[in-house]
Amino acid sequence: MEKPKLFETGKSFVWTMTLLLLLFCLRLGWEYRNYTEFIAKPFYFTHAVVLNAYTKTKGKRRYQVLKLHSDEGLTFYTTTHSTEPFAHQRIRVEIFPSSKITFAGYLGSFYVKSRIGKHENMPVSVKTALLEKVASQHHTSSIASFYNAIFFAAPLSKILREKIALLGVSHLVALSGFHLGILWAILYGFFLLLYKPLQQRYFPHRYALFDVGLLTVLILGVYLWFVGSPPSLLRSYAMMLAGWAVLLMGIELISFPFLATVAALLLVLFPSLCVSVSFWLSVCGVFYIFLLLHYMKHWNKWLITLLVIPVGIFLLMLPVVHMIFGVTSSYQLLSPLLSILFIPFYPLAMLLHTAGMGGSLDGALLHLFELPADAQEHFLPLWAGGLYVLLSLLAVKYRSAFYALAAAALLYAFYLFSG
Repeated sequence: MEKPKLFETGKSFVWTMTLLLLLFCLRLGWEYRNYTEFIAKPFYFTHAVVLNAYTKTKGKRRYQVLKLHSDEGLTFYTTTHSTEPFAHQRIRVEIFPSSKITFAGYLGSFYVKSRIGKHENMPVSVKTALLEKVASQHHTSSIASFYNAIFFAAPLSKILREKIALLGVSHLVALSGFHLGILWAILYGFFLLLYKPLQQRYFPHRYALFDVGLLTVLILGVYLWFVGSPPSLLRSYAMMLAGWAVLLMGIELISFPFLATVAALLLVLFPSLCVSVSFWLSVCGVFYIFLLLHYMKHWNKWLITLLVIPVGIFLLMLPVVHMIFGVTSSYQLLSPLLSILFIPFYPLAMLLHTAGMGGSLDGALLHLFELPADAQEHFLPLWAGGLYVLLSLLAVKYRSAFYALAAAALLYAFYLFSG
């Protein structure tokens, strides 16, 4: 017997999406009002936390680029010629807004001139202590930043970020549904082992999915807040939360209306996500997973998990990614294999760092990051990308469109890597 759908009719889905679109437009209008008020100010005082700081050189002059997050929720970049260390400090800053700041930049991140005022070291927080604990187990800053990125969404160094892009594994470093799925499996499995004997003896009438799931959801919610709610992880958590609720209600989980509804709700709640590249790439990734499962749900589960999903997502996402990022390297062909290896690697890395042995795998990682030495740039034209997206949407309904989509992705992969 098939599970009931999230929407009984297509009309109910259309009305729901129309309502969410209206709410999104209202929220966007409110944000635009705040934006016009912001750029009209000649100067603006605020307090902000320095998320990242790095040094650049222009001619013979050196300066620091600071990425700041203000108390009002704005994320922006500024520069200073001061040589003082700013990383992880809270500062008072005077910024000078201008019409050069676009509305899209205001929602996402923008550059603004500023004057740095008083700054002080922030009290050592739990997160700072954990970042330092992880870093202390490694001799190279690049490996330390890699682990802090996959554990706590800390920023990567520019050089390492470029190396990871050449390997095609940026999705493994930026916290997303991939990491959340592994964490859910670990936590839910662990708590279920403790819960089952107690349930059988004291409360056999209780539902494990509700009790254990609720505890897991709460812990992962705290983790989401703790790491600063990056867009891709926020989308993943919202889908996990909604998916858990849908499972409890016995409704069909893997469906395109479900994905569209969760994405639309997030845009209503957090309109700044509409300019977040990581958010949209995350949504695309889940869309293609659903598409593969839609046509291959009767295949062997292990074959789907270990081959179809890693290879299929890699190929289907190539045209989408190359509409935005042009970096191409033959080493990106390792991406499906590295994605599979990351599943046991992630919990193992957490266990090793908890035991104070985090540096055990540094040699292998350094060797891996040094593999890609050259790269080319290949951007997919927007018109071709638009046709690919249209074909992807048609593939939801038509099997022939799905085969055409797979063929297009394969041909594009051959074009990218054959040279």
